[in-house]
Amino acid sequence: MKRDSLAFALSGTFFGLIVGWIIGSQQAGARPPQVTGSAPAASTAASPAPSATAVFDANRATELERQAAAEPTNVNVRIELGNIYFDGERFAQAIPWYEAAVKLDPKNVNASTDLAIAYYYSNQVDRALAQLDTSLAIDPRHLKTLLNQGIVRAWGKQDLAGAAESWQKVVAIAPDSDEARRAKLGLDGITSAHPAGAATTAPGTGGGS
Repeated sequence: MKRDSLAFALSGTFFGLIVGWIIGSQQAGARPPQVTGSAPAASTAASPAPSATAVFDANRATELERQAAAEPTNVNVRIELGNIYFDGERFAQAIPWYEAAVKLDPKNVNASTDLAIAYYYSNQVDRALAQLDTSLAIDPRHLKTLLNQGIVRAWGKQDLAGAAESWQKVVAIAPDSDEARRAKLGLDGITSAHPAGAATTAPGTGGGS
């Protein structure tokens, strides 16, 4: 897929780094956010087209759906169904399964964050950010959620100050983690694009949440 540069004034180096990030908390095949178009006022993510590497196991999905119908309180089968549809890049179909999972297990932060990402890929940026807030209410130090929040703020809202706030928290919580390494790349990118200090923001000034 052709990856268009961000409509917002980000450096090409920053965009090149971020587009390779995997933001799913569970799925190794999750693709990063895509933004298309050239209008500076663009504020929503473009729905990604299916990629050549998307894998959807229809037989397994059918089997699990039968199991879900027979076991209405089984959280894990609903999460697995969400994952199957997510990995197949059928995000709209993944959403109801993740929603069912978090309804049954409201404290499942990974399922909550995966739901947020599915919302994002379905062009529901505000719902994605609200769901990430729900994840952080469960665990304010959840690194993948904070990393994702920064990415969605940057791509979904063109809110670099808010993205920086999220990524600064990742670095503060676990400076030696892989998430912190990625957050630092994002912060460096913001600094390169806006050397006047856009990477620094006071707590509570992030947008989109």
